Amino acid sequence: MTLPQPVPLPTELLVKVRAAGVNPLDLRTRAGFSTPAAAALGTSPHILGWDVSGVVEEAGGGVHLFAPGDEVFGLLWLPRPAGAYAEYVTAPSRQFARKPGNVDHAHAAAVPLAGLTAWQALTEIAQLKPGQRILIHAAGGGVGHLAVQIAKKLGAYVIGTASQSKHDWLRGLGADEMVDYRTVSFEDVVDEVDVVLDLVGIAQPDTSVRSLSVLRPDGLFVGVAPGVPAGFSQLARAAGIRTSLDLLVEPDGHGLSQLAALIESGELKVNVEKQFDLLDAVAAHQWAEQNRSSGKVVLTISELKQPGVPWETPTTDTTQ
Repeated sequence: MTLPQPVPLPTELLVKVRAAGVNPLDLRTRAGFSTPAAAALGTSPHILGWDVSGVVEEAGGGVHLFAPGDEVFGLLWLPRPAGAYAEYVTAPSRQFARKPGNVDHAHAAAVPLAGLTAWQALTEIAQLKPGQRILIHAAGGGVGHLAVQIAKKLGAYVIGTASQSKHDWLRGLGADEMVDYRTVSFEDVVDEVDVVLDLVGIAQPDTSVRSLSVLRPDGLFVGVAPGVPAGFSQLARAAGIRTSLDLLVEPDGHGLSQLAALIESGELKVNVEKQFDLLDAVAAHQWAEQNRSSGKVVLTISELKQPGVPWETPTTDTTQ
């Protein structure tokens, strides 16, 4: 699809995109699942993507935070369409933050949606405090590996569920305990937690119900991934557990600036497992749908790249 280059309105930036993140929300929306983003996008065809990193091309009237040439990253317009799988995007300037100087555009583009999801869930909803115990389901995923690091930075005792192959990596990111969900029932080895962050959702519906048994009275269950079984809220109330379900992350330039500071200080590392050129977006979605990644999948833009050959980065690489 070829469209005219967008023009920034007052208070907006025109950004030349260098990289765009691929998220489960993109996959679900493209596949036709009911999501807030799908409702906002309307009928096809439309351009997917909400995560970007790039360079300011033009600043609309009233913009004071950025100027042409600045490197920025952002989560744009969600749940409205942002069209991040493109060469240029426009969005309000305060949905962007300055790109961390110690990572490339691919790694910066991997942060906004996943990073802000973890940040808003842990700092605003859970209000996680030093010494509290948190169980993070799917700790090795895009949101999960960032949530582990943010929770640790907030002073929590961090327990994660993930396959055995990811345990050493996640311990290196700050996890205190790891549980291999494939071989161990987490409720048999975990108890007395203050917060459960569920990044699995209805894909494994018993995870949420089983999580109630490991929470302390008046503990908090935060459901980020879509869906819980019917009757879950009633079960939680009967067990004396508070719930916050179906978090929808919001664009937040200030929150991104705080994440950028953690990245620049080395306290937050984003793992980009696979990079594809924008022309290979179909292949990127096909790979991401296999649900095997440790971290994030990213689209990059190169005029010299030909479709069909993905780029790879080491699974532990965080800078270039």
